[in-house]
Amino acid sequence: MPLIACPDCGKPVSTAAVACPVCGYPVAERVAAAAATPPVDLQAVLLEVRPSWWTFGWHLLFAWLVIPLLVALYRRHSFVCRIYADRVSIEDGFFSKETSEFFIKDIRAVDVRQGLWGRMVGIGDVTISTAAAVEAAEVLRGVPQPNRIKDLLITQRQQTPR
Repeated sequence: MPLIACPDCGKPVSTAAVACPVCGYPVAERVAAAAATPPVDLQAVLLEVRPSWWTFGWHLLFAWLVIPLLVALYRRHSFVCRIYADRVSIEDGFFSKETSEFFIKDIRAVDVRQGLWGRMVGIGDVTISTAAAVEAAEVLRGVPQPNRIKDLLITQRQQTPR
């Protein structure tokens, strides 16, 4: 059986041991917990964000006019933000695409802006400031559950090694 350092006292102890013979630390529980933790797939999308349909309420209210409906469809399908475990990818554009990616560890601030209508229907703007440049900020306009996005980004930022 391989030997590991006891997390409590630092003495070598077998991974098959139930407890450290020196200090009594429960080594078996720690080895079992480490084995039970699934590896994180850095390429798995944790969350995909598109603007909420509530953002286009006026467009939908006047859907009998075809132009606002087409504008709403175009704007909704021309933006997508994907949050991975280690980075954020933002695609903007319908016919021509503009893609920007930045690492979670480069995020410096996440701001949420919601007006009265946005608070009532659960949409808002999320501004992500990065360390790339002085004015490097990405704005996700009219996205659903902006506080959930902010909390996910902050959680991923805290888990990312510096």
